[in-house]
Amino acid sequence: MKSICGLVVLFFVMLPHAAAYDPLDPTGNITIKWDVVSWTADGYVASVTMSNFQMYRSIVSPGWTLGWQWAKKEVIWSMVGAQTTEQGDCSKFRGNVPHCCLRKPVVVDLLPGVPYNQQFSNCCKAGVVSAWGQDPSSSVSAFQVSVGVAGTSNKTVKLPMNFTLLGPGLGYTCGPAKVVPSTVYLTADHRRKTQALMTWNVTCTYSQFLAAKNPKCCVSFSSFYNQSITPCPKCACGCQNKNNCVVSDSKQAHKKGINTPRKDNAPLLQCTHHMCPIRVHWHVKLNYKDYWRVKIAVTNFNYRMNYTQWTLVAQHPNLNAVTQVFSFDYKPLVPYEAINDTGMFYGMKFYNDLLMEAGPQGNVQSELLLRKNKDTFTFKHGWAFPRKVYFNGDECLLPPPDAYPFLPNSAKVNSITISTMVVSALLFLFIIS
Repeated sequence: MKSICGLVVLFFVMLPHAAAYDPLDPTGNITIKWDVVSWTADGYVASVTMSNFQMYRSIVSPGWTLGWQWAKKEVIWSMVGAQTTEQGDCSKFRGNVPHCCLRKPVVVDLLPGVPYNQQFSNCCKAGVVSAWGQDPSSSVSAFQVSVGVAGTSNKTVKLPMNFTLLGPGLGYTCGPAKVVPSTVYLTADHRRKTQALMTWNVTCTYSQFLAAKNPKCCVSFSSFYNQSITPCPKCACGCQNKNNCVVSDSKQAHKKGINTPRKDNAPLLQCTHHMCPIRVHWHVKLNYKDYWRVKIAVTNFNYRMNYTQWTLVAQHPNLNAVTQVFSFDYKPLVPYEAINDTGMFYGMKFYNDLLMEAGPQGNVQSELLLRKNKDTFTFKHGWAFPRKVYFNGDECLLPPPDAYPFLPNSAKVNSITISTMVVSALLFLFIIS
């Protein structure tokens, strides 16, 4: 009995960590690095760099929100490239007043266009951070913070704790700060190396189970060899918004201000049977001698949300032979060197990298040409459809396998007809004998 209880406890202890594991991006994480660049009379100045090492999960508008808890009674004297959302009670300070006196400060990025004296390298993008696999140069956000009433040496500094990250919603879990070897910098002429006085890292991982109890997208299928369309499952993303949705051709859909986002980011969805903000449609379009062609369409059903720098990930065994992608950018993802069955699609810059809100412009589409592998290629048993689909890093709900479009000649043979034929044959043999 004790051993069973021990296993149950071990399961629940390991569950949060297991939920954050992404098999298509096993090493993906967001690393927050604190570099102490100078000591002050009562603390230190640190450069804080947030690096998104996730291959296909970006931080979209309204951007990241970073929080932590001070170990002692530290305050923030000033910040460059970011700001806290609240100042807190700084009444005990006379003369210079700190930027923030809260025990648990909450920090957000600055908006684009702030004065140059408030800017820091890789700052001021409203908290939007690209995925590493999509645009490494835009996958970093940074700011500088001056901390007071703190330690003034490597031995007296107490690391912040209980880090939280919203990106922009829930889903991220951050580990404790860990001291690591100091960051080394190269001077502009690349002839001299300098290093931080002290460095610590915080690693944050994403779990879709923590982000939402329901999926955020669904997938539908169709093909040239079957007239039926396999829709998204009913209430695929939950039907909690069913009573507050908008009919596509109603007056409300054209009402002024319908696309204005709310502070709580609550969606306003178009009325559908699946009630998902995003639907991905995979259509098997054409069959050639050596190739086959697929059309992919992504539709936005949220009137209050457009998606900048969106990403779409699909897993299919024939993605190891992609010949051409016509209207999207494409990058193969190879988390395991021996398997090349996963790819990332994303919009071409300044062309279709923005997926507009629900309405006539709320969709993007492309076509995909793949070379057949004659040893594995088939249209039978739903082989032509993807095994997994992710939109913006969240896995989409696929239809059940028995609902996939099937080949006309693969219909089930009537077992009654077979038995009748067998009986007739036996009867015929009995008569002629």
